[in-house]
Amino acid sequence: MRNFMSLIALVFLTVSSIAQSEWKVDPYHSSLNFNIAHSGISLVNGKFLDYTGNLKKDGEALDNAKFDFTVQVKSIDTSVEARDKHLRSADFFEVEKYPEMKFKSTKILATGKPDHYLLYGDLTIKDVTKPVIFDVKYGGTVKSDKGEKLGLKAKTTINRFDYNIKFDPSAAGVGKDVNIVVHMQFAK
Repeated sequence: MRNFMSLIALVFLTVSSIAQSEWKVDPYHSSLNFNIAHSGISLVNGKFLDYTGNLKKDGEALDNAKFDFTVQVKSIDTSVEARDKHLRSADFFEVEKYPEMKFKSTKILATGKPDHYLLYGDLTIKDVTKPVIFDVKYGGTVKSDKGEKLGLKAKTTINRFDYNIKFDPSAAGVGKDVNIVVHMQFAK
């Protein structure tokens, strides 16, 4: 009986390790975007150009997926170089002192709607780590001669003051809520 149980455990571990797949962000087909209110009348859009990300999952769905991302903050791009330089300064991100933003998932839950999930995790900006929840729309996977790809869209809103990005909005009309929209394609 003991040998039989050991055999069952070995089979289970083997099947589990085969079923788990690892994916890396495909930067050519992904984008990490944000927008924030300006002067109370418009939005400023921006993105980060340099980031890496990994995904580990079991099976076809995202039920047990684990995500982690690292963003090089100096890669911020709002299409206005003077503004980007200001965003890199101590008024905002302090990129010399805090060069990276990080996200590490803690759990993911299906919402009951097809291909929709809530992705829970810890977001670190500057010297602050706080829990966030992303609303995720899973686009599925496709296979081609270039390999297997997986797509998703994730969005959330954070309060920049929670992360010590405290440039006074009353002076410049910069909003506190930052809307984040991530379009990701992963390669297996």
